[in-house]
Amino acid sequence: MTLLLLVMLQATQTDSLLQEGRRLAALRPAEAAVRFERVLLSDSTQVEANWRGAIALIDRAEALPADSGRVRDSLFAVAERYARRAVRERPDAAEPLFALGLARGQGALHRGIGERVRVAGEVRDLALRAIAADSTHDGAHHLLGRWHYEIMRLSGFERLIARTLFGGRSLGQASWEAAERELRTAVALDSTRIYHRLDLARVFLATHRPDSARVYLERIASLPNRVAADTTYRREAEVLLANQRGR
Repeated sequence: MTLLLLVMLQATQTDSLLQEGRRLAALRPAEAAVRFERVLLSDSTQVEANWRGAIALIDRAEALPADSGRVRDSLFAVAERYARRAVRERPDAAEPLFALGLARGQGALHRGIGERVRVAGEVRDLALRAIAADSTHDGAHHLLGRWHYEIMRLSGFERLIARTLFGGRSLGQASWEAAERELRTAVALDSTRIYHRLDLARVFLATHRPDSARVYLERIASLPNRVAADTTYRREAEVLLANQRGR
């Protein structure tokens, strides 16, 4: 078998695995991740397999029960490794930048304040770079909106400690207005994504606007599950809505 034929066969197999992975990614991320990992076994620098593999692993982690800390952390760690490889190959492409920002941000959410602050500046930078590369990337706008939300949720004391001990200089640039703006943009760009509406509702609740939150939470009930974690997000929306109705 000639070298050219081997290259052609490998390219055909890569295309087939990527196509299968894309088809499975939304609702069967574990199976999708296997396809992307098979591509990476033969070419660890393949950009699409790296960023799509990272997002598939993040989606797997997000769908896990709350007590799955060790497994979840290991998935985020591998996702980060894949996403970093994609960014090295395509440093100005929106999807790799978003995948790395998501892996870093979601992975830090369950850590202590020191780790969250250390990661915060990088997440913000990656989100801004992704938006600069593609202003219509709803995920990147969500990532930036979530960054503002998480920083604004810190108490004044926590922010003081963060700046003093961990050098959290970017924290001063966070605002509730920016959190709402970016998440509204994400909803406008992809109106049936449950996660966008859920986090926008959280911003409204945090800023004492329950009626606005209720509008977005109630809409979630009629939306389809588009990713595996939507079952989890839907439950979270139901709990928030029930709490508001009980007041």
